Amino acid sequence: MAGISLLSRIEDFIDIARAGRKVLSSIELLRVPVTEKVHPGGTEDMKSEIPMYLLLANYNFTVGKDSKIVSKVYIYGSAEESLNDAKINKHIANERLKMDYKRMQKVKIQLEEKYF
Repeated sequence: MAGISLLSRIEDFIDIARAGRKVLSSIELLRVPVTEKVHPGGTEDMKSEIPMYLLLANYNFTVGKDSKIVSKVYIYGSAEESLNDAKINKHIANERLKMDYKRMQKVKIQLEEKYF
């Protein structure tokens, strides 16, 4: 293998581990504010920008001496959503994380599980 610099998906590292190579990983969870631009020409009371957020994970995969950060978005939500909707989005993101953790555990990628 010529290095991992071109790899960009969790699946790439799952494949490496499935092939028998040792893959280590750590994770950083982030809530990143973003702004969605709205097409002009809607109603007059419509905003031109909507505050949104991403719940994303930065995985730092290490294979031998090489390491690579892979980012994955787990949910996209409105910064103006209700508390209940925010809880639902967080739950969905955590369930999606659990699925990825299970896939990595299956191929023995070592990772400390964290949740939003």
